[in-house]
Amino acid sequence: MKVIPVVLLVLFFTTTRAQSTPDDIVAEGKMLYALEMASWHGTDIFMEKLAPRRENPGGYFSYSGGEHHTCIFFSRSDTPRVLAAITFGNNFDPAQATIDSAARAFTAQERDIYLLRKATLAEINRDTIFRLYNNTNLNPIPLIGKGYRKAYVLTGPKVSGLVVFGNDYLLTFDKDNKVISTQQLHRNIIPIEYKKEEPNTATMHSHRPETGYHITATDICTLMLYAKYAGWEQHYVISEKFVSIWDCKKNELVTLTREAWEKINQHQQEKKQP
Repeated sequence: MKVIPVVLLVLFFTTTRAQSTPDDIVAEGKMLYALEMASWHGTDIFMEKLAPRRENPGGYFSYSGGEHHTCIFFSRSDTPRVLAAITFGNNFDPAQATIDSAARAFTAQERDIYLLRKATLAEINRDTIFRLYNNTNLNPIPLIGKGYRKAYVLTGPKVSGLVVFGNDYLLTFDKDNKVISTQQLHRNIIPIEYKKEEPNTATMHSHRPETGYHITATDICTLMLYAKYAGWEQHYVISEKFVSIWDCKKNELVTLTREAWEKINQHQQEKKQP
């Protein structure tokens, strides 16, 4: 895929209001990324430094507070307790992580997240809308905020050299953790292979109308997690009305109307003609 010249992006960005960045989507995607990074590094640290001295955990989850992101591991007992808590700053440097290996009870916040996670897993096991593909796993990410209880479910690869978009879900819950709605964000799974020795700087996937016209928060989370390993510089999400362009190095989004996108392509084709 050709990388669009910045001057053309600026030209069309300044001539249409429809290109403004969907800030809420970006913020949600970066929040999901922070929780997944805490879980990634937290699991590595737990297995390396704490697992030999701890009982086999019943699971883990992560939550954020300000500039700190904590991954906790809990026991398998009927009344689970925290086995360890590992906290990161915004740089997610494992060397700077704070490790609390003292067993303790859940805080009120942690118990709420645990119960939401438990309800999410029960729904994944109950509802046939959830699909599991070979060499992947489903990762629930519970979120509790002012006025909402929800959980994203992402599909993650079990093998290296693969980035997976799609097969993702959003569940919303009431205050008693009863499911209000289950939304399949992408109706399909979109695996993209990569080789470090053969870098592909720009990649893309498309959205059907039911997915929406913009990049999704799960797309942004996936890109922030994997693009640096794949060597990607830009990723395009093309829909019927808009084209979302994610800068994988700056973690920034530019949104163009489909009309503007087609004008750019037409301009490029005209430049190639003798």
